[in-house]
Amino acid sequence: MLSGLRKRVLAIVALAGVVGAGCAPASDEGIELSIATFGEFGYSSLLKEYEAAHPGIRIQNRVADFETHHKGIATQLAAGRGAADVVAIEEQYMPQFRQSVDKFVDLAGFGATDLRGRWPEWKWKQGLANGGGTVMGLGTDMGGLAMCFRKDYFAQAGLPTERAAVAALWPTWEDYAKTGDLFSGKALSAKFADSAGGVYTAILNQSPENFFSAEDDSFIADRNPALRRAFTIAGQIGAKGQTARVTPFTQPWNVAIKQGSFATIACPAWMLTQIQEAGGPENAGKWDVTAVPGGGGNNGGSFLTVPTQSKHQREAYDLAKWLTEPAQEVRLFTESNILPSEPAAYGAPEVLGKTDAYFSDAPIGRIYAASADSLKPNYRGLKDAKVRPTFGTALGRVESGKQALDAAWDQAVTEARAAAS
Repeated sequence: MLSGLRKRVLAIVALAGVVGAGCAPASDEGIELSIATFGEFGYSSLLKEYEAAHPGIRIQNRVADFETHHKGIATQLAAGRGAADVVAIEEQYMPQFRQSVDKFVDLAGFGATDLRGRWPEWKWKQGLANGGGTVMGLGTDMGGLAMCFRKDYFAQAGLPTERAAVAALWPTWEDYAKTGDLFSGKALSAKFADSAGGVYTAILNQSPENFFSAEDDSFIADRNPALRRAFTIAGQIGAKGQTARVTPFTQPWNVAIKQGSFATIACPAWMLTQIQEAGGPENAGKWDVTAVPGGGGNNGGSFLTVPTQSKHQREAYDLAKWLTEPAQEVRLFTESNILPSEPAAYGAPEVLGKTDAYFSDAPIGRIYAASADSLKPNYRGLKDAKVRPTFGTALGRVESGKQALDAAWDQAVTEARAAAS
């Protein structure tokens, strides 16, 4: 979940008591299932409820971070053993694993096509493979964007602090950069943004295409104006010294939040919990949430899949299906700020009515639901995960003063083209 991008470290093992078609026989103790996720999906209480409703179920966790989790999946699939019965895959890795679709169960065989209406068309299609002929995964959350800002710092800089007025400062990302100039001109101790990479990612996630063509998956990073725009805006902010130069989800990033080292960050819903945990009670009420420049965007979102090596494929599917039902997605948002990917869930009264005291009682349910409604997906190429880091690394060189913006762009394009070949 959350993510683009977000870190998770949760994996679950469940035991169920009914054997479905194509599954191995049950032992006297029940059926052993495993569900592997990365980071906090908020499933803990839900799985206890699932246990109570399914006698014989036991739960055990596997723990892996974002990168280890996805690298582990590739290794397990190649070896033909070791994969969980239910495996979460983040959206940026879906194109890669579609190439191994034969190692995943076609969930249509268990009736998944009947669920199609739950999700927006773009989310449903992201879970398909074989040109749409295979249902590879069921959508969990999505990473609809908003902008978190320190209203105390905005007041010190003589800028508006009311949510609507702050959003009016930056209808576009160019306006956001101009706001950064105004903010930084007040000689505050805090930087305007956390990192150039974070700004760049948020801008890029509003583009329908990034590094590869949606038409034929050809490399277009060297000629995609949306990519160059995102790199230029973010790079210029970094080159001016207006970022705290901290990589999201690292310990320095956590420390920067706690110490109040930056004033704005593009924040998907799942990030709110991480900001609160990093900031601690002393920063409660200092943050607020408003609309992101340029309208909606997406940073994160996952799918639950079932590898063919699972001995209990039907039971694994049943668990994945239950976890992605609207009722469970509503609970995940109200309990853990995990934004549903299903309109019936993010449009539910419980979601729309949610506020967050830590973020100055911001109406986060309405803010993120509005972001979800305006969200337009961007195409992820087959080698997206290999190409994407080269541009983030290049922005880091610009931020640190090691390389000029244009030179960093040229090097990133060269390295990306090599990674894509």
